[in-house]
Amino acid sequence: MTPKSQKHWTGDVGTLLRVGKGFRLDRVDANDTPGYGRRKRDSIDDLVAGADELSELQERLYASSDVSGAAVLLVLQAMDTAGKGGIIRHVVGSVDPQGVQLAAFKAPTPEELAHDFLWRIRGQVPEAGKIGVFDRSHYEDVLIGKVRELAPADEIERRYGAINDFEQELTDAGVRIVKVMLHISPDEQRDRLEERLDRPDKQWKYHPGDVDERMLWPAYMDAFQTVFDRTSTPQAPWYVVPANRKWYARLAVQSLLLGTLLDIDPHWPAPTYDVEAERERLLAT
Repeated sequence: MTPKSQKHWTGDVGTLLRVGKGFRLDRVDANDTPGYGRRKRDSIDDLVAGADELSELQERLYASSDVSGAAVLLVLQAMDTAGKGGIIRHVVGSVDPQGVQLAAFKAPTPEELAHDFLWRIRGQVPEAGKIGVFDRSHYEDVLIGKVRELAPADEIERRYGAINDFEQELTDAGVRIVKVMLHISPDEQRDRLEERLDRPDKQWKYHPGDVDERMLWPAYMDAFQTVFDRTSTPQAPWYVVPANRKWYARLAVQSLLLGTLLDIDPHWPAPTYDVEAERERLLAT
């Protein structure tokens, strides 16, 4: 079933953006807009229409949680400035916040480091009926962990298998996982970092460490490629979203969420009381 707001797409977004066999990140044009032929100014109406549909589906998911046990987990990974915050505000932010569970994973604390890398992740898995969002995630432990050599090579290798087992466990429990890498070009990142320096209202978002990480760009791209090769599975595939155009990235992620919720097909729960009897009681008061 195709959402009404997706009528201007020329193909299934999930199919177009899914990481499959033979995928190469270095062949993805970060300026591209796969499947969407309209202009930026036209995208606003589609994003608004999609927000209405997403809001209703999220409410149905929340309302039916006791019956379905289903949940959705959106995993957002990217280089700095790629637009994760914009996705959270403009896409996830369009639904009732009661049905959203957001977790932003920063550098692990000493307590977290004393446990396996998945320990802190398990505590943030979304409850039934909710859309969970991981702003960064367990994948930091095989991205920055690998690039910065924060763990031995054999431990990094073990983590790929542990991630696959963990995600299989989640999907078996009814959690639908949508893993998104927002892909920007190094030139676009430079421009966005410079804008943060130029604007007083953006300077708080700039960190000198962003440039340090930027200098390791090729190593990060290799680490992402390995992540895709090792952890894009049938039950939890990766989607690479070209993100130089923020408006396209928001539309694409919204479409992925809509498709996931429509596939779950949550229904309004049937009342556990006699509707007509309650109507009579109400009108008698």
